[in-house]
Amino acid sequence: MGVGWTDIPTWSLDVAKTIMETVKVKDVATYEHCIRVSRGSRLLAKAAGLNELEQKIVEFAGLFHDIGKIGIPDEILLKPARLTNEEFEVMKEHPEKSVQILQPLAHIEFYARLIPGVRFHHERFDGQGYPHGVKGEEIPVESRIILVADTYDAMTADRVYRKGLAPEVAYKELMDFAGRQFDARLVEIFLDAHPTWGKKEMKIFEEMNHTVLAPGFSKAA
Repeated sequence: MGVGWTDIPTWSLDVAKTIMETVKVKDVATYEHCIRVSRGSRLLAKAAGLNELEQKIVEFAGLFHDIGKIGIPDEILLKPARLTNEEFEVMKEHPEKSVQILQPLAHIEFYARLIPGVRFHHERFDGQGYPHGVKGEEIPVESRIILVADTYDAMTADRVYRKGLAPEVAYKELMDFAGRQFDARLVEIFLDAHPTWGKKEMKIFEEMNHTVLAPGFSKAA
């Protein structure tokens, strides 16, 4: 039998809050990025036709996709400039570090289901991504969804060393790399749906009560 609502423990939101508060202490920008990517991933999953439970799995995976960055040295994670090639190699370790943080929960089917979305969120459709170099539909759909939402947010967010791109410019970048970096079908769905989502900066984690776990959250212990 597959995972169902009764397989999502009631303490999941508390665990998410604890993890994300740790991320926030390390780097507020990463924390806010994770919140936005979580929301974007959920909305893209919905637009792509995933069912409600699958949307929850994508949303949690999007929330946790970068938590491994708490294991990246501050001089790299918080560097106010572009990373060197050597520094980027260290940064590329963060998907597996994220999985290591979640691994103690993997005996719960819901968490086991979201871990692949976290692990493979930097894989490319053409196989040139990291950390494992998988390609095409070998990449979990959750990861392919997160990659689109993640990349859009990374392009449009302001950084210390540059201003974020305008949405129209980011849309073009997604189109240009569709079928290479991204799943072309998901890019098409994103470009059609995203303008209807509206802007919502989810800086207060408690707002996730109304997205990550609702509606239909189970009363499982």
